[in-house]
Amino acid sequence: MQESSQLKVYKFGGASVKDAAAIRNLGRIVQEYGAGAPLLIVVSAMGKTTNALEELFQLAHSGQDFTAPLAHLREFHANVAAELGVADEAAPTDSAAPLLATLFEQLGDRLATLLPGDYDRQYDQIVSFGELLATCIVARALRAQWLDCRPLIRTDHTWREGRVDWPTTERHLLAALPDLLAHGPVVTQGFVGGTASGQTTTLGREGSDYTAAIFAYCLQAGSVTIWKDVAGLLNADPKFFRDTVRYPEISYQETIEMAYYGASVIHPKTIKPLAVRRIPLLVKSFLDPSAEGTRIHDCRHGLLAPAFIRKDGQCLVSFESKDLTFISEENLEVIFGALAQVRLKIHLMQNSAISFSVCTEFSAYRLEKLLALLRDQFTIHYNTGLELYTIKNYDAASIQRLTEGRELLLEQRTRQTFQVVCRGQA
Repeated sequence: MQESSQLKVYKFGGASVKDAAAIRNLGRIVQEYGAGAPLLIVVSAMGKTTNALEELFQLAHSGQDFTAPLAHLREFHANVAAELGVADEAAPTDSAAPLLATLFEQLGDRLATLLPGDYDRQYDQIVSFGELLATCIVARALRAQWLDCRPLIRTDHTWREGRVDWPTTERHLLAALPDLLAHGPVVTQGFVGGTASGQTTTLGREGSDYTAAIFAYCLQAGSVTIWKDVAGLLNADPKFFRDTVRYPEISYQETIEMAYYGASVIHPKTIKPLAVRRIPLLVKSFLDPSAEGTRIHDCRHGLLAPAFIRKDGQCLVSFESKDLTFISEENLEVIFGALAQVRLKIHLMQNSAISFSVCTEFSAYRLEKLLALLRDQFTIHYNTGLELYTIKNYDAASIQRLTEGRELLLEQRTRQTFQVVCRGQA
């Protein structure tokens, strides 16, 4: 293997592997831009597979019949493999069929044996199959090596958001990867890891970016490239905002803040490990791979164009003291403890004399657990179907553009950041 600093880590998300045509395009990118250096390719689940697996999990967990949607998911992957010419069972070394069959058999067995309770642990065991299935097909299509990363990326038992054991993970990766990379490109999964006892964990939704950063940090890669369906890191999601602006370069610090507030291009945990080792992160378009994209690195720049960040599926929860006493530090300790226990993350919070409000992701399951913990101590009101908007580096014009015509429920601003919770628009 060449010097580790020359290693390239590519991450391809679900949209870039959504069908056979997309995977062929991935192959062209790898051939044209990934040659000349060791290459590690991190791949997400295909298209909407993670959503389909979540639906399968909900059906199985609630005791409903899941056979038809499971068969549909199996057929989808088999058809993609066939279209790519990697479904010939008579040629197992070049075919994805044997491993696909094994994986779907394991998935069916796990779905059939789900038990009530232990929701988050069982969720991880099911939803993680999306990446395994996708990488099976992509690796065969590229004639690359397939690597199961679950025994290598060691996490704790924090289901759905596994915390990485960095020393153990680095030791595993340094022992396993150099020899493999010396023999050609390696394809592995994003989003997943494993515990010391061999149980699968996930790193949080959209966690494949984070996986790429874990590999890059541990192997001291020369760069990480995230291939997206946009021209680079933009100041807003073009699906919801017109006249977006691409940042040609941006600092680690600025990107961390945008990711924290919910910028969809980068997973929030991705930047720190790269910044520690000064590994540049490139955001490029798989639709136009020759375009410049965005370079995220250790740099200085002037005032940036305001960044508009949207998070939907939000819930605003307000806690009021039942006896009209002030919301005290002791009350807040109880509320924060309950939020942590049910694992609801606070995106925005605000208090008045007798109430305390938080904006968080809506989960009916977690919200009900929160209400059960706190309804005896507080009067609780909540609104669902909300949107949280953040403007980083705001000005008066950007605030007017965002808020005009919207029903605002909560508003907050600091020197550089403006946030507002509002009802979703039809």
